[in-house]
Formats: sequence, structure tokens, C-alpha cells
Amino acid sequence: MAEGILGLGGGGAASLNQETIDKLKAAERKARVEPIETNIADLVKEKEVFTNISAKVAELLTAVKPFDVFVSGGTTAFDEKAATTSGDSAVFQASDVSKLNNGITTVDIKSLAQKDVYQSNTITGAQKDALGDIGTLTIAVGSDSFDFNTADYATYDELTAAITAKAGVAASLDSVGTDSHRLILKSEDSGTANALTISGTAADDLGFTTDEVGTINATNHTLTAQDMSAEIDGVSYNVSSNKLTVDGLDITANKIGVSTINISDDNSLVVTKVQDLITKYNELVDLVSGELDNADSSVSDKSSLRNILSQVKDKLFGQYGASSDKSVFNYGFELDKTGKITLNTATFNKAVEDNPAALQELFVGTAANEGFGTQLKAVIDEMNFSGGVLDSQEDSMATREKTLNEDKEKAEKALDSKYQQLALQFGSYGAIISGFESSFSGLKMMIQQSTSSN
Repeated sequence: MAEGILGLGGGGAASLNQETIDKLKAAERKARVEPIETNIADLVKEKEVFTNISAKVAELLTAVKPFDVFVSGGTTAFDEKAATTSGDSAVFQASDVSKLNNGITTVDIKSLAQKDVYQSNTITGAQKDALGDIGTLTIAVGSDSFDFNTADYATYDELTAAITAKAGVAASLDSVGTDSHRLILKSEDSGTANALTISGTAADDLGFTTDEVGTINATNHTLTAQDMSAEIDGVSYNVSSNKLTVDGLDITANKIGVSTINISDDNSLVVTKVQDLITKYNELVDLVSGELDNADSSVSDKSSLRNILSQVKDKLFGQYGASSDKSVFNYGFELDKTGKITLNTATFNKAVEDNPAALQELFVGTAANEGFGTQLKAVIDEMNFSGGVLDSQEDSMATREKTLNEDKEKAEKALDSKYQQLALQFGSYGAIISGFESSFSGLKMMIQQSTSSN
């Protein structure tokens, strides 16, 4: 049995208790708050639907990018190249395939670019930590010259660090045997332009030169700077690096010898990329149509869904080309009774083989006369831009979600306030009723005593 409110009340006052308040509050909450919670739950489902649709639109965007004339890197599905190589004297790569020229390129590597490398005479462990004053060491790289006064450095490690800090020179103190070291000087870059010139009184003491005049010690000049020399299709090149780019082809020399690369157009991937585009379109149609045809769909504004399909279909069924008289349905695209697209690969492959330029004009186009893919890419981009259908729907759902949560919070607070006040009133009423009952009980007892005495 429920207690009286705040412990007050008994008898007739016992009905004014917390259980009664809870029942009244639950009934009113069902009418005022639960409808808002239902709307919030529906909105969560609607957001999930649009998240899935946005993901499918993003997949369609990825599938259409190979047919966009403004694609990053400038390589569309029709710019793909096939390459076969022979020889191992050079490695071939291309950062921008669209710039490659078809045909055979012959690369004859005559010599490889080298750094300039010197080693000092051997330095014992005792000498290593006690450099002493052996004069000035002058190192020149190109037009830059650096003087190192050995009296300024206590050890060879300090001298090595000072040399390395200068641009164009790399120095190291290498252990070459038991208690034996050499000061190694290298040009940081290869090529004759980066050759080192070593002179000064310290140069002779260290063995870089044979006398104070500065004659190079050939024994300690372990590698002589040189340029890469190559002939590419008969044209001579002499460069400081073992890498160069010719007609969009990045060539890296590995060793002396001849290598060739044969570049040709590769349209074999076009049909694969077109089929991927069709697949992503059909998946989007399935997802959106499923919501449009579903009477129990959580989407409150189905016009936005229709807008998405309408914009995509408008481009799909459009006409393109210089004369604007061709559509994708002239080249193997077919529409089935469910509204999906299929590809007649025989028809499409024949078009690829017979007239790839016409296909490229239709699918990609030019900056002045945009094709199907270029225009569809722009439409999908706009859906996500400020004011686009997807962006607007996202903003709308965010606004509705905020409003519903605020409405729920207000309704909950109003209920709590109302029934907190009612609880206080019930407490007061219970005390009054208890007082009346107590007074009535005393009066009843007096009446009974009076009656019994008669």
C-alpha cells in the first residue's frame, strides 16, 4: 500500500500519494513528450537514410571522375597508356600520363652521375681527440668557399660537424680499422657542378693534397664528380643527376647500357570504368527508389530524393558532342524496365575500337564543350556545395533535430515543474484531511460515550 505524500496522510488522505502523482505524470508525458521522442527516433532513421544516400552519391562521384576533363592530374580514362620495356640500364615512370608520346624511346646511358668523394690519411684514436693546429682547410663547392681554421677545433669530431654544417658538403669521421679513422668529404649532390676543391695547409697534412701548392692526391680522391651522359633517341644529354624527364617520361639511370620503352594507347580500361559508373548509378537508383516507393519510409521530404535522381538522370539522358546530337545510348547504354542501366559490351567495345575519339568527345569533352562525365561530375559536386540538395537536407535535419531536442527538454521541464508543485499541494491537502479525520475521530468518540451513558 502506498505511503502518504511526504509521509503525511492516512485513511482518506492515503489516496493522495506519490504513486498517484506518478500515474498522472506518466499519462500526461505519453501525450506531450512521447510524440516528440517518436519524431526524434524517426529523424535518426531519416539521417541514416541520407547518410547512406550521400555515401552512394560519393561512390558515383568517384566513378565519374575518370571521365571529367578537369580531373586532377589531367589523365582521364581515355588517356591511359600501355608500356613495354627492355633492358635494365634505366627505369621509366610518368607523373602525367597524358603528356607521354606514343612510340619507342631508346635510352643509351654512357656514364652515370657521381659525387665528388675524398678521404684523409688515417687518423689514430689519440689524434682523433686531439686535432691541434695544422693550419687552414679550405673547401670550395661551385662558387662557395669555406675556410676552417683547425686551431678553432679541439677534436676531429668538432671539425667534422663544422664542415657538415656548410651547404654542399657532407663530412664524416669513419672508423676504417682498429684504432684507425679517416675524415671523409663528399659533395652533397652529384655532377661536375658540385665538385669539391680542397686546399690550404691542413689539406696537405690530412692527405687531400700532396703539397702546399694544392696538387690533388689521387690516392685519396676516391670518387671523381661527373655528370650523367646519355643519348635519348639520338639526342645527347649531360646532366648532374641520374634522373631527367623527356616528353613527360621520367628516366632514372641505373647503369651503363641501352634500354627502350614502347608506349601506346590503352583503351582496355575504358569499358571497366564505364561499367563501374553504371554499377554505382544503379546502386543509387535502387537506394533512392526504395525510399520513394516505401510507404513507411522515415524520410519526411521525399522531394529532395526525387531531386537527386532528377539531376543525375538529366545528365545521363542528355546529348553531347560538338553537334550535341549524341548520347551514351548511341554507344551501348541500355535502359531496362526497372529504370536501371545496362551496357551492351559488344556495341561499346566496337565504338572503342573504331572511334575512341568520338567516345572521348561524348564522355569527357573539352573545357569549351563539356561531355557527359564532366557535366555529371559538376552536378554531383554542386549537391554537396552550400545550397545543394544534400547540403540543404543536412542543414534541414540538423535544424529539426535541434528544435525537437529543445521541445523535448521544455516539455520535460514543464512536467517536472507541474508535478513537483502538485506533490506539494497533495502534501498540504493530506495534512488538512488528516486534521479533519483526527477531529472527526474525537467527535465520534464523544458521541459514542454520550450515547452509551444514556
